[in-house]
Amino acid sequence: MNELIKRIKMFRNNHPAGDENADNEKNIREKINLKVFRTNGKSESHFDTFEIPIMRWTTVLDALLHAKSYCDSSIGIRYSCRMASCGSCGMKINGIPRLACYTKISELKGGIVSCEPLANFPQIRDLVTDFSVFFNHHKQIQPFIQNENIQTEDREVLTEYIQKPEDVDKYLQFSYCIKCGLCYSACPTVATDTKFPGPQALSQAYRYSVDNRDNALGKRQNIIDDRHGIWRCHFAGSCSAVCPKGVDPALGIQLLRGHMLRFSKNEQKLAELQDRGLDKS
Repeated sequence: MNELIKRIKMFRNNHPAGDENADNEKNIREKINLKVFRTNGKSESHFDTFEIPIMRWTTVLDALLHAKSYCDSSIGIRYSCRMASCGSCGMKINGIPRLACYTKISELKGGIVSCEPLANFPQIRDLVTDFSVFFNHHKQIQPFIQNENIQTEDREVLTEYIQKPEDVDKYLQFSYCIKCGLCYSACPTVATDTKFPGPQALSQAYRYSVDNRDNALGKRQNIIDDRHGIWRCHFAGSCSAVCPKGVDPALGIQLLRGHMLRFSKNEQKLAELQDRGLDKS
């Protein structure tokens, strides 16, 4: 076994790819300039630049925490799990909405890394934004299982719903949402209409509407079927492009539209006109 390992090492040393990897090792950056957006809501906003030492595994969050610990303790930043599960550290990194703990410095080009607060959110301080409106949109679509047939009065009587794998597959992808707000920040419709629920809320409306344990599809349709609702989505697709969990909110919105074509208020009116012979189109 030891002889085999030696031969493998000799092959790597003599192989051209080994030389290329050696060159890459020499070109690995040891330091980067970290540009951090600064504002306290009162004074004019500006960028502060910090020189940060990095390793191959250093993330943007690591760089920000290094700057906060050793350069300027007043940097405002929000983070929690550091494993892309809580969604707290969302920000624009080099102009693109990303999770700071999920983005490695080695994946970014150039020697400058720029960090800005998420767009479409009110700014609180530096990289920290206000998620109140975002969470209100999420609550409005009633993101929980609702079923009038479930026995809730008698606690001794348990209600069980059996789901087949194909039933779970209908909504499983959309249940991975961590409410990081990246899709909301990237949405061009949110930027022009603050009453628009946003891709996160609409995709979650689809997630619960296709769950066979839920029967509140009509309630959610009444909430999102208006001039500021689901029909304001122009299908830019930017929400799905920045989603760190592969939820694909744009797909959820389009699938929800398909369900609503039969039940939306506008379609019901059209059906009534056709039944009465008033629609000639």
